[in-house]
Amino acid sequence: MDTSWWLALAAVVLLALVATLVDGWGRGRRPRGRADHRTRPPGRPSAPGARPRPAEIWWANVPYEDGPGVKDRPCLVLAVHGERATVAKITSKYHDERAGVIPLPPGAVGDAHGRASFLETDELREVSVWEFRRRVGVVDPVLWDQVRHLA
Repeated sequence: MDTSWWLALAAVVLLALVATLVDGWGRGRRPRGRADHRTRPPGRPSAPGARPRPAEIWWANVPYEDGPGVKDRPCLVLAVHGERATVAKITSKYHDERAGVIPLPPGAVGDAHGRASFLETDELREVSVWEFRRRVGVVDPVLWDQVRHLA
């Protein structure tokens, strides 16, 4: 048999091995039993058929207000425009110096500890619909009447 065929096969196998190793670098270990939303293919929602809708609370990657990057946090969806959603972030820290902070009932964001949470309506964020990972539920209608005009 021709040796060039074997060399070509060896080169393909070597390239496949290198690609496999490089693809795994930087991923690190993730805890068992927990889905890693960063490995979701682009263009796929976190749950099949799930898209954020106004008046819903979701966990999503919400951009920071003062720099690059995102934080996985609960947020209230105010409006959805195509592939982007306008949200108000929800935090567990009360900032009484900020206008537009609305207390939410304990457990409103679906965390395991049932902590109090606060909706911050003074700074809205734009989030890709692909960054939403877990729907918590629908906000109370009275609260929704308070904030729906923001978007």
